[in-house]
Amino acid sequence: MARAIISDIHGNLEALEAVLADIRAQGITEIYCLGDIVGYGPNPCECIDLVLNCQMCLLGNHDQAALFDPEGFNAGAERAIFWTRKMLESASGPKAEKRWDFLGELPRVHREPNLMYVHGSARNPLNEYVFPEEIYNQRKMERIFSLVEKYCFQGHTHIPGVFTEDLNFLAPEEIDFKYELGPKKVLVNVGSVGQPRNGDSRSSYVVHDGNTLHFKRVQYNWEATRKKIYEIPELDNFLGDRLAEGR
Repeated sequence: MARAIISDIHGNLEALEAVLADIRAQGITEIYCLGDIVGYGPNPCECIDLVLNCQMCLLGNHDQAALFDPEGFNAGAERAIFWTRKMLESASGPKAEKRWDFLGELPRVHREPNLMYVHGSARNPLNEYVFPEEIYNQRKMERIFSLVEKYCFQGHTHIPGVFTEDLNFLAPEEIDFKYELGPKKVLVNVGSVGQPRNGDSRSSYVVHDGNTLHFKRVQYNWEATRKKIYEIPELDNFLGDRLAEGR
């Protein structure tokens, strides 16, 4: 059965709704989320309400920051998290309590036979970035691969692609948006739903169907999201501007 794997929604309701519609159109009913539901974007509560329906969801570093305190965040990201927390705290009713309970119970790692799911990396599930250029950091990559049984799905960098154990990075465009899983270990970054940073404004996610991975891109109304961000003083305009270019 096919499974959709999404990550890094970052409070972008327009992007999340477009991706969920794309997933439904393919008849896929199982959705895993790799975290960072909130942060940066203007609709944290609405995005949490939709992700509640996912079959599995992990804790992202922005989700944790909303629960506790941001650590290592730049000024803009920190302001966005404090505003996000204010939105969650000012909400009322049973839904509001359910959101806090949901975030507070999210795990950092999910494992199934041959499969591992994290937000950051196998070594540091919450906070470690694995960027494409890490293929030149042999020691780091060998350590991460040593912690992976076979296939590890991750997000956090917002840059989709496949890391192979022989230290190559395959961008979706290089592999015609499809990758066949084999006997060798791989790390798979599914990209970002709500704040792509791969030079493409479209949302990114992955469908895992048997041994085949399909890298998906979905157009959404980023202008509407940007307009909302502009209207919230606590959210930097840059957080909306970057949506246009996927940066």
